[in-house]
Amino acid sequence: MVWTYTLASVAFVSLLSLVGVITLALREARLRRVLIFLVAFAVGALLGDVFIHLLPESFEKIDTNLITALLVIVGFLIFFVLEKFVRWRHLGSAQTSKIQPVVTMNIVGDAVHNLVDGMLIAASFMVSVPIGITTTIAIVLHEIPQEIGDFGILVNGGLSIKRALMFNLLAALMAFAGAVVTILIGEQVENYAVYLLPITAGGFIYIAGPDLIPELQQEVKVSNSIWQFCAILMGVVVMALLTILG
Repeated sequence: MVWTYTLASVAFVSLLSLVGVITLALREARLRRVLIFLVAFAVGALLGDVFIHLLPESFEKIDTNLITALLVIVGFLIFFVLEKFVRWRHLGSAQTSKIQPVVTMNIVGDAVHNLVDGMLIAASFMVSVPIGITTTIAIVLHEIPQEIGDFGILVNGGLSIKRALMFNLLAALMAFAGAVVTILIGEQVENYAVYLLPITAGGFIYIAGPDLIPELQQEVKVSNSIWQFCAILMGVVVMALLTILG
């Protein structure tokens, strides 16, 4: 059952790598509005998953609160380092006019990110199906704007549309490797998946906080800011409803 749910969820998340093609049908201004709404909704969903699902489950299943809290911090720091790794591509693009370093670093960074996503999805389903579903939804919601951005980087870096989609998909497939390794390890190590829950929570806090919220803060227009706030609330409400209906 865990294998089925995990692989189906990872397959769905991986297919999101093709979502970047929609940028071809949208004008820049409209695309910007859509992305900001998705980012705001993702912030609410990520925080909702952390505080409604992941943290309560972590504190319930892990006996020592100190260990749980430290693992949350570990998750936060892991994603801090991961983002530093991904942003190296900007350093490469600033130091050279060649296309290849920009494209390569984006693909490698995206592959590592997807590897971690696969691990988080698998670990969540190993704890329970509801936790797995909410975590998958949260990952999906922050992956959509990220994949659109990655597609733009690859095309602007000189790749054809077909090759950009292909490399995005190949990087996304690393999520399968993360999921399979996690399940195999979890079958051998007791409570392995449980201890990944607070690490997942810490990672989601980083993505929602330092990673995504600064993008929303750049918008100062009152009407758009209100829509952002409503989108964040909608993300939280979705996570709450999943608990109530589950």
